[in-house]
Amino acid sequence: MRYRRLGRAGLQVSELSLGSWVTYHNQVDVDAAVEMIAAAFDAGVNFLDNAEAYAAGRSEEVMGQALRRLGTPRLNYIVSTKFFWGLDRQGASVNRKDTLNRKYLRHAIDGSLQRFGLDYIDLVYCHRPDPHTPIEETVQAMSDMITQGKALYWGTSEWSAADIRAAWDIADRHHLHKPVMEQPQYHLFHRRKVEQEYARLYDDIGLGLTTWSPLASGLLTGKYREGIPAGSRGAMDSMAFLREGLTDAAKNAAVAQLAPIAAELGATLAQLAIAWVTKNPRVSTVITGASKPAQLQDNLGALAVADQLTPEVMQRIDTVVGPLAR
Repeated sequence: MRYRRLGRAGLQVSELSLGSWVTYHNQVDVDAAVEMIAAAFDAGVNFLDNAEAYAAGRSEEVMGQALRRLGTPRLNYIVSTKFFWGLDRQGASVNRKDTLNRKYLRHAIDGSLQRFGLDYIDLVYCHRPDPHTPIEETVQAMSDMITQGKALYWGTSEWSAADIRAAWDIADRHHLHKPVMEQPQYHLFHRRKVEQEYARLYDDIGLGLTTWSPLASGLLTGKYREGIPAGSRGAMDSMAFLREGLTDAAKNAAVAQLAPIAAELGATLAQLAIAWVTKNPRVSTVITGASKPAQLQDNLGALAVADQLTPEVMQRIDTVVGPLAR
Protein backbone atom coordinates (compact mmCIF):
# COMPACT_ATOMS: atom_id res chain seq x y z
CA MET A 1 0.00 0.00 0.00
CA ARG A 2 1.13 3.53 -0.75
CA TYR A 3 0.11 6.61 1.19
CA ARG A 4 -0.56 10.22 0.28
CA ARG A 5 -0.96 13.35 2.35
CA LEU A 6 -4.50 14.67 2.72
CA GLY A 7 -3.90 17.74 0.60
CA ARG A 8 -1.63 20.07 2.53
CA ALA A 9 -2.44 18.51 5.91
CA GLY A 10 0.08 16.31 7.66
CA LEU A 11 -2.27 13.32 7.80
CA GLN A 12 -1.40 10.44 5.47
CA VAL A 13 -4.14 8.29 3.98
CA SER A 14 -3.87 5.03 2.05
CA GLU A 15 -4.27 5.35 -1.72
CA LEU A 16 -7.26 3.01 -1.48
CA SER A 17 -9.78 3.23 1.33
CA LEU A 18 -12.91 1.34 2.34
CA GLY A 19 -16.35 2.94 2.33
CA SER A 20 -19.67 1.82 3.77
CA TRP A 21 -22.32 3.48 1.59
CA VAL A 22 -25.11 1.05 0.59
CA THR A 23 -23.32 -1.99 2.02
CA TYR A 24 -23.06 -1.62 5.80
CA HIS A 25 -26.19 -2.82 7.60
CA ASN A 26 -27.99 -3.38 4.28
CA GLN A 27 -25.61 -6.06 2.92
CA VAL A 28 -22.83 -6.23 5.49
CA ASP A 29 -23.47 -7.15 9.12
CA VAL A 30 -20.99 -6.82 11.97
CA ASP A 31 -19.38 -10.23 11.37
CA ALA A 32 -18.80 -9.44 7.68
CA ALA A 33 -17.55 -5.97 8.53
CA VAL A 34 -14.99 -7.43 10.94
CA GLU A 35 -13.73 -9.77 8.23
CA MET A 36 -13.42 -7.08 5.57
CA ILE A 37 -11.99 -4.34 7.77
CA ALA A 38 -9.39 -6.82 9.06
CA ALA A 39 -8.46 -7.73 5.48
CA ALA A 40 -8.29 -4.06 4.53
CA PHE A 41 -6.04 -3.28 7.48
CA ASP A 42 -3.81 -6.24 6.62
CA ALA A 43 -3.42 -4.77 3.12
CA GLY A 44 -2.39 -1.40 4.54
CA VAL A 45 -5.70 0.45 4.21
CA ASN A 46 -5.96 3.01 7.01
CA PHE A 47 -9.06 5.05 6.09
CA LEU A 48 -12.68 3.98 6.60
CA ASP A 49 -15.38 6.25 5.18
CA ASN A 50 -18.88 6.59 6.61
CA ALA A 51 -21.75 9.06 7.00
CA GLU A 52 -24.54 9.76 9.43
CA ALA A 53 -27.13 9.21 6.70
CA TYR A 54 -25.85 5.78 5.62
CA ALA A 55 -28.56 3.32 6.69
CA ALA A 56 -29.90 6.05 8.99
CA GLY A 57 -26.96 5.80 11.36
CA ARG A 58 -26.77 2.02 11.45
CA SER A 59 -23.74 2.00 9.17
CA GLU A 60 -21.80 3.91 11.83
CA GLU A 61 -23.00 1.44 14.46
CA VAL A 62 -21.87 -1.59 12.42
CA MET A 63 -18.46 -0.06 11.75
CA GLY A 64 -18.04 0.97 15.37
CA GLN A 65 -18.87 -2.52 16.65
CA ALA A 66 -16.47 -4.07 14.13
CA LEU A 67 -13.65 -1.78 15.19
CA ARG A 68 -14.21 -2.61 18.85
CA ARG A 69 -14.07 -6.33 18.09
CA LEU A 70 -10.84 -5.93 16.15
CA GLY A 71 -9.19 -3.88 18.89
CA THR A 72 -6.89 -2.13 16.41
CA PRO A 73 -4.95 0.73 18.03
CA ARG A 74 -6.82 4.00 17.42
CA LEU A 75 -3.73 5.71 16.04
CA ASN A 76 -3.56 3.14 13.24
CA TYR A 77 -6.79 4.03 11.46
CA ILE A 78 -8.76 7.03 10.23
CA VAL A 79 -12.55 7.23 10.36
CA SER A 80 -14.82 9.77 8.70
CA THR A 81 -18.45 10.76 8.82
CA LYS A 82 -20.58 13.31 7.01
CA PHE A 83 -23.44 15.58 8.06
CA PHE A 84 -26.36 17.19 6.21
CA TRP A 85 -29.33 14.86 5.59
CA GLY A 86 -29.92 13.79 9.18
CA LEU A 87 -30.95 10.38 10.45
CA ASP A 88 -34.64 10.20 9.62
CA ARG A 89 -35.99 12.39 6.86
CA GLN A 90 -39.58 11.21 7.42
CA GLY A 91 -41.22 13.27 10.11
CA ALA A 92 -37.97 14.84 11.31
CA SER A 93 -38.17 18.34 12.71
CA VAL A 94 -37.08 21.20 10.49
CA ASN A 95 -33.67 21.56 12.15
CA ARG A 96 -32.77 17.88 11.88
CA LYS A 97 -32.50 17.36 8.12
CA ASP A 98 -31.08 19.00 4.98
CA THR A 99 -29.17 21.60 6.94
CA LEU A 100 -25.77 22.71 8.17
CA ASN A 101 -26.94 25.07 10.90
CA ARG A 102 -25.12 25.24 14.21
CA LYS A 103 -27.84 23.48 16.23
CA TYR A 104 -27.98 20.45 13.93
CA LEU A 105 -24.20 20.13 13.64
CA ARG A 106 -23.72 20.26 17.41
CA HIS A 107 -26.10 17.32 17.88
CA ALA A 108 -24.90 15.46 14.78
CA ILE A 109 -21.29 15.10 15.92
CA ASP A 110 -22.32 13.86 19.36
CA GLY A 111 -24.67 11.31 17.81
CA SER A 112 -21.98 9.97 15.49
CA LEU A 113 -19.46 9.67 18.31
CA GLN A 114 -21.99 7.67 20.31
CA ARG A 115 -22.83 5.34 17.42
CA PHE A 116 -19.17 4.74 16.58
CA GLY A 117 -18.20 4.42 20.24
CA LEU A 118 -15.20 6.70 19.61
CA ASP A 119 -13.74 9.66 21.47
CA TYR A 120 -13.16 11.60 18.27
CA ILE A 121 -13.69 11.31 14.52
CA ASP A 122 -10.73 12.00 12.26
CA LEU A 123 -12.51 13.58 9.28
CA VAL A 124 -15.92 15.26 9.30
CA TYR A 125 -17.59 16.52 6.14
CA CYS A 126 -20.46 18.80 5.23
CA HIS A 127 -22.16 16.17 3.07
CA ARG A 128 -23.79 18.72 0.74
CA PRO A 129 -23.94 22.53 0.63
CA ASP A 130 -26.77 24.26 2.49
CA PRO A 131 -27.96 27.35 0.59
CA HIS A 132 -30.20 28.38 3.50
CA THR A 133 -27.50 28.63 6.17
CA PRO A 134 -24.79 31.33 5.99
CA ILE A 135 -21.43 29.76 5.24
CA GLU A 136 -20.03 31.74 8.19
CA GLU A 137 -22.32 29.84 10.57
CA THR A 138 -21.34 26.46 9.15
CA VAL A 139 -17.61 27.26 9.18
CA GLN A 140 -17.78 28.33 12.83
CA ALA A 141 -19.71 25.20 13.83
CA MET A 142 -17.31 22.87 12.02
CA SER A 143 -14.30 24.67 13.46
CA ASP A 144 -15.81 24.33 16.94
CA MET A 145 -15.93 20.53 16.53
CA ILE A 146 -12.17 20.54 16.09
CA THR A 147 -11.52 23.01 18.90
CA GLN A 148 -13.60 20.80 21.21
CA GLY A 149 -11.54 17.74 20.26
CA LYS A 150 -14.50 15.91 18.71
CA ALA A 151 -12.93 15.93 15.23
CA LEU A 152 -9.47 16.47 13.79
CA TYR A 153 -10.09 17.81 10.27
CA TRP A 154 -13.15 19.05 8.43
CA GLY A 155 -14.08 19.35 4.80
CA THR A 156 -16.88 19.28 2.26
CA SER A 157 -18.56 16.89 -0.15
CA GLU A 158 -19.92 17.91 -3.54
CA TRP A 159 -19.49 21.62 -2.87
CA SER A 160 -18.73 24.09 -5.62
CA ALA A 161 -15.20 25.49 -5.88
CA ALA A 162 -16.59 28.95 -5.11
CA ASP A 163 -18.21 27.80 -1.86
CA ILE A 164 -15.13 25.87 -0.76
CA ARG A 165 -12.99 28.94 -1.35
CA ALA A 166 -15.49 31.15 0.49
CA ALA A 167 -15.44 28.79 3.50
CA TRP A 168 -11.65 28.71 3.51
CA ASP A 169 -11.41 32.50 3.30
CA ILE A 170 -13.89 32.97 6.17
CA ALA A 171 -11.92 30.55 8.34
CA ASP A 172 -8.65 32.26 7.44
CA ARG A 173 -10.04 35.72 8.17
CA HIS A 174 -11.42 34.74 11.57
CA HIS A 175 -8.55 32.40 12.57
CA LEU A 176 -10.78 29.32 12.52
CA HIS A 177 -9.97 25.76 11.46
CA LYS A 178 -10.04 25.66 7.67
CA PRO A 179 -11.60 23.00 5.41
CA VAL A 180 -8.80 20.77 4.15
CA MET A 181 -10.54 18.16 1.97
CA GLU A 182 -13.40 17.67 -0.47
CA GLN A 183 -15.16 14.39 -1.27
CA PRO A 184 -16.36 14.49 -4.89
CA GLN A 185 -17.57 11.80 -7.22
CA TYR A 186 -14.75 10.98 -9.63
CA HIS A 187 -14.50 8.26 -12.25
CA LEU A 188 -13.88 7.79 -15.97
CA PHE A 189 -17.23 9.29 -16.91
CA HIS A 190 -17.39 12.04 -14.24
CA ARG A 191 -14.37 14.35 -14.24
CA ARG A 192 -15.16 18.06 -14.60
CA LYS A 193 -15.20 19.03 -10.93
CA VAL A 194 -11.93 17.31 -10.07
CA GLU A 195 -10.01 18.13 -13.23
CA GLN A 196 -11.35 21.60 -14.03
CA GLU A 197 -13.52 23.29 -11.40
CA TYR A 198 -11.25 22.57 -8.44
CA ALA A 199 -7.98 23.04 -10.34
CA ARG A 200 -6.90 26.28 -8.66
CA LEU A 201 -7.78 25.09 -5.16
CA TYR A 202 -5.10 22.41 -5.04
CA ASP A 203 -2.23 24.89 -5.02
CA ASP A 204 -4.08 27.94 -3.66
CA ILE A 205 -5.45 26.36 -0.46
CA GLY A 206 -3.92 22.86 -0.50
CA LEU A 207 -7.21 21.03 -1.03
CA GLY A 208 -7.09 17.25 -0.67
CA LEU A 209 -9.55 14.82 -2.28
CA THR A 210 -11.15 11.65 -0.92
CA THR A 211 -13.02 10.60 -4.05
CA TRP A 212 -16.04 8.31 -4.22
CA SER A 213 -17.67 6.02 -6.79
CA PRO A 214 -14.60 5.04 -8.84
CA LEU A 215 -16.74 2.35 -10.50
CA ALA A 216 -19.67 4.68 -11.31
CA SER A 217 -21.90 2.67 -8.93
CA GLY A 218 -20.86 -0.55 -10.70
CA LEU A 219 -21.27 0.59 -14.32
CA LEU A 220 -17.50 0.33 -14.88
CA THR A 221 -17.41 -3.30 -13.76
CA GLY A 222 -19.28 -4.29 -16.92
CA LYS A 223 -22.03 -6.16 -15.07
CA TYR A 224 -24.78 -3.87 -16.34
CA ARG A 225 -24.10 -4.38 -20.04
CA GLU A 226 -26.99 -6.84 -20.28
CA GLY A 227 -29.38 -5.04 -17.94
CA ILE A 228 -29.82 -5.06 -14.15
CA PRO A 229 -28.69 -8.38 -12.65
CA ALA A 230 -30.47 -9.72 -9.57
CA GLY A 231 -28.66 -9.00 -6.33
CA SER A 232 -26.75 -6.03 -7.75
CA ARG A 233 -26.79 -2.49 -6.37
CA GLY A 234 -28.96 -1.41 -9.26
CA ALA A 235 -31.59 -4.01 -8.33
CA MET A 236 -32.07 -2.56 -4.84
CA ASP A 237 -35.26 -0.52 -4.42
CA SER A 238 -33.36 2.18 -2.54
CA MET A 239 -30.99 2.56 -5.50
CA ALA A 240 -33.68 2.85 -8.18
CA PHE A 241 -32.47 6.38 -8.99
CA LEU A 242 -29.25 4.88 -10.39
CA ARG A 243 -30.84 2.57 -12.94
CA GLU A 244 -31.07 4.97 -15.86
CA GLY A 245 -27.37 5.72 -15.65
CA LEU A 246 -26.38 2.10 -15.13
CA THR A 247 -28.17 0.99 -18.28
CA ASP A 248 -26.94 3.87 -20.46
CA ALA A 249 -26.28 2.21 -23.82
CA ALA A 250 -23.43 4.47 -24.93
CA LYS A 251 -21.55 4.13 -21.65
CA ASN A 252 -22.01 0.37 -21.53
CA ALA A 253 -20.69 0.16 -25.09
CA ALA A 254 -17.62 2.12 -23.98
CA VAL A 255 -17.13 -0.23 -21.03
CA ALA A 256 -17.18 -3.14 -23.48
CA GLN A 257 -14.36 -1.45 -25.42
CA LEU A 258 -12.34 -1.13 -22.21
CA ALA A 259 -12.48 -4.87 -21.61
CA PRO A 260 -9.67 -5.75 -24.07
CA ILE A 261 -7.43 -3.10 -22.51
CA ALA A 262 -8.02 -4.55 -19.06
CA ALA A 263 -7.39 -8.07 -20.38
CA GLU A 264 -4.05 -7.04 -21.87
CA LEU A 265 -3.00 -5.83 -18.43
CA GLY A 266 -4.24 -8.97 -16.72
CA ALA A 267 -6.79 -6.87 -14.86
CA THR A 268 -10.52 -6.80 -14.27
CA LEU A 269 -12.55 -3.86 -15.51
CA ALA A 270 -13.03 -2.77 -11.90
CA GLN A 271 -9.29 -2.79 -11.26
CA LEU A 272 -8.66 -0.77 -14.41
CA ALA A 273 -11.23 1.86 -13.41
CA ILE A 274 -9.93 2.20 -9.84
CA ALA A 275 -6.32 2.29 -11.02
CA TRP A 276 -7.21 5.11 -13.45
CA VAL A 277 -8.44 7.27 -10.55
CA THR A 278 -5.24 6.69 -8.55
CA LYS A 279 -3.19 8.07 -11.43
CA ASN A 280 -4.45 11.58 -10.65
CA PRO A 281 -1.91 12.96 -8.16
CA ARG A 282 -4.51 15.37 -6.74
CA VAL A 283 -6.50 12.41 -5.36
CA SER A 284 -5.48 11.69 -1.77
CA THR A 285 -7.44 8.43 -1.53
CA VAL A 286 -9.94 6.48 -3.63
CA ILE A 287 -12.90 5.23 -1.60
CA THR A 288 -13.90 1.73 -2.67
CA GLY A 289 -16.87 -0.33 -1.54
CA ALA A 290 -17.33 -4.06 -1.11
CA SER A 291 -20.05 -6.38 0.11
CA LYS A 292 -17.86 -9.51 0.07
CA PRO A 293 -14.19 -10.21 0.91
CA ALA A 294 -13.50 -11.38 -2.67
CA GLN A 295 -14.71 -8.03 -4.00
CA LEU A 296 -12.44 -6.20 -1.55
CA GLN A 297 -9.43 -8.23 -2.66
CA ASP A 298 -10.23 -7.57 -6.31
CA ASN A 299 -10.39 -3.84 -5.64
CA LEU A 300 -7.07 -3.89 -3.81
CA GLY A 301 -5.50 -5.47 -6.89
CA ALA A 302 -5.94 -2.14 -8.65
CA LEU A 303 -2.72 -0.88 -7.06
CA ALA A 304 -0.62 -3.26 -9.14
CA VAL A 305 -2.56 -2.33 -12.26
CA ALA A 306 -1.88 1.38 -11.71
CA ASP A 307 1.83 0.76 -12.24
CA GLN A 308 1.02 -0.53 -15.75
CA LEU A 309 -0.98 2.53 -16.81
CA THR A 310 1.62 4.18 -19.00
CA PRO A 311 0.81 7.42 -20.85
CA GLU A 312 0.07 5.33 -23.92
CA VAL A 313 -2.44 3.12 -22.06
CA MET A 314 -4.03 6.19 -20.46
CA GLN A 315 -4.49 7.68 -23.92
CA ARG A 316 -6.15 4.50 -25.19
CA ILE A 317 -8.55 4.61 -22.25
CA ASP A 318 -9.33 8.26 -22.84
CA THR A 319 -10.00 7.67 -26.51
CA VAL A 320 -12.74 5.22 -25.51
CA VAL A 321 -14.42 7.08 -22.66
CA GLY A 322 -13.33 10.68 -23.11
CA PRO A 323 -16.19 11.66 -25.46
CA LEU A 324 -18.72 10.53 -22.83
CA ALA A 325 -17.04 12.16 -19.82
CA ARG A 326 -18.51 15.20 -18.12
